[in-house]
Amino acid sequence: MKEASMCGLSAFVSSRPDAGPPDADTAAAFGAALATMRHRGPDDTRIEYGDGYAFGFNRLAIIDRELSAQPLRYAGRWTVVFNGEIYNYRELRADLIRSHGATFETEGDAEVLAAAFHHWGEAALPRLRGMFAFVAYDHRTGTLHAARDAFGIKPLYLLETADGLHLASERKALDPFAAPAGGAIDTDALAHYLTFQFVPDPLTLHRHIRRLPPGHRIVWTPGGGVRQHRWFKPSLRPLHLQPEAAYQAIQDALTASVRRHLHADVGVGTFLSSGVDSSAIVALAAREKPDIHAFTAGFAAGGYSEIEVAADTAHQLGVRLTPTVVSDEDVLAALPRIVQLLDDPVADPSLIPLYFLAGTAARHVTVVLSGEGSDELFGGYRIYREPLSLAGVDKLPPGMKRGLRHLADVLPEGVRGRSFIERGTTPIEQRYYGNARIFTPEEKARILRYTAQPHTDITAHLYAETADVDDVASMQYVDLHTWLPGDILVKADRMSMAHSLELRVPFLDQQVYAAAAGLPTELKLPAGSKSTKHAFREAMKGIVPESVRDRAKLGFPTPTRLWLKGPIGDWADWLMSSSQAGHLIDLNYARGLLAEHRRGEADRSRKVWTVTMFCLWHAIAVERSITVEPSRPDIAGVSKSGYAAATAALIP
Repeated sequence: MKEASMCGLSAFVSSRPDAGPPDADTAAAFGAALATMRHRGPDDTRIEYGDGYAFGFNRLAIIDRELSAQPLRYAGRWTVVFNGEIYNYRELRADLIRSHGATFETEGDAEVLAAAFHHWGEAALPRLRGMFAFVAYDHRTGTLHAARDAFGIKPLYLLETADGLHLASERKALDPFAAPAGGAIDTDALAHYLTFQFVPDPLTLHRHIRRLPPGHRIVWTPGGGVRQHRWFKPSLRPLHLQPEAAYQAIQDALTASVRRHLHADVGVGTFLSSGVDSSAIVALAAREKPDIHAFTAGFAAGGYSEIEVAADTAHQLGVRLTPTVVSDEDVLAALPRIVQLLDDPVADPSLIPLYFLAGTAARHVTVVLSGEGSDELFGGYRIYREPLSLAGVDKLPPGMKRGLRHLADVLPEGVRGRSFIERGTTPIEQRYYGNARIFTPEEKARILRYTAQPHTDITAHLYAETADVDDVASMQYVDLHTWLPGDILVKADRMSMAHSLELRVPFLDQQVYAAAAGLPTELKLPAGSKSTKHAFREAMKGIVPESVRDRAKLGFPTPTRLWLKGPIGDWADWLMSSSQAGHLIDLNYARGLLAEHRRGEADRSRKVWTVTMFCLWHAIAVERSITVEPSRPDIAGVSKSGYAAATAALIP
């Protein structure tokens, strides 16, 4: 049996009931927009035009490479474009044949998805085990359906205009059909970006373009517009579990998931950092595929490389490892391309090594397995231990808490214990709003040129939905709905697809999620221990080397602090000084933060990096003062001459 492929999809349906096929100019614009996502699928490009609609598809062929072309027609009724992989499509295919007499002309999962939707409607969605974003047009009723997978692994953007509905895998393919970017910046989205270091769903920096949130579907009808529905909501509800049974369930689920994720008709490899997540993926993959090829990355700057540790892990597991060393010159030359790929800025510096890592991997394989999602599901971030350390303060009577808070307010900055008291006397919903907390509300009021909506617009309903669970589960829930789809999965998708590389995430599988969802806090973060995701580490006994199982998470550490004290800091200062975004952000204030950082007065690197990435995005997307050349997927890095050319282009 064979599967389909990764891709970049694009679709348009007209709101005019008498619309004919697109005219020549409209067709040309649609084709040009699809071409902006060529990196997502360089193997084949096809467009289908009809009365009142257009569907386009750039294909990266993974399995069933000779067939399964898209756009795909099914049952004389549907046109479907589908980005993703359905790992249980063979079981679904057999079920559809048995229960409905379904017939198939291909060996691919795209046709199985079309048949499932044809016979089961929206009830098909919970039965799909995999990652997906798809659009299905019903020619009989003129109705369009679209959906995104449970966790948001694959992206889908929407733009509704007077002409109709546009959809695409990347926002850049919708920009030509929306109002000019310079006059349509969503200021609320920008304010949230300064808080979270990414733009949270469903927002984008373009106020007319939105992302379909994870686990959601839409139905569009002529004259009826878009109706959005949620078909899946991940939740973490602690249960009373026997530890050994919980560990075995985790091991069994992940083993089965990795086995499914290895299926392909092309080369499959794995990413490997220093931590237990990627090591577990590599170890389980090697059991199924002993010749699996692993890839890792690190920086030339001292103390910012996991290559030696990853090499030791690879040696113990008996797998081949190819490292990538990234220099400061590489970073500066690649940054404009990286930001352009993202559509909206993401100020997570770890996406930089991921970009180069994917470039190297793409020269050897077409598919890689990676460890995204483990920390959110199993409690892997150290910040999740905070409620445990603050429990004593949290249990105090309200009056004592108010007194302690008053004491903290009068203590000088830097006095030992002040931060602990402040955090302990602040409710969780005000204290925690994600893994990356860049600018506080007070700092945003200082740097923004306008009054912004509070970050609680994004998180308040999430805390309301977890009022009956402990603070640790609430924090995980917030990250599952914000940090994971807005940062982790965005960078995974964009940095891999930049090099026409398919990235698969075995942790974000229905059975793995089910094994994690009921874990009580004491199995994730045992009292008296500094360990995180304890249950998962226990489940990996005998699979992951003992030297790796208890190792602290690093996750491709990035020397942003050092960069901003060197030539990249010079470039950041120039970029902010020349930016035309001063009507939105006080760039003199931001440059002052950079100066403080360079003088060694305080570590302002995260704040400065967040502003710098926005200014670079603004220069590319709005000002058009920086032009990005088309990607070259065969190049993992650049030479010093490339660095010199980039510097000359960016700093006149």
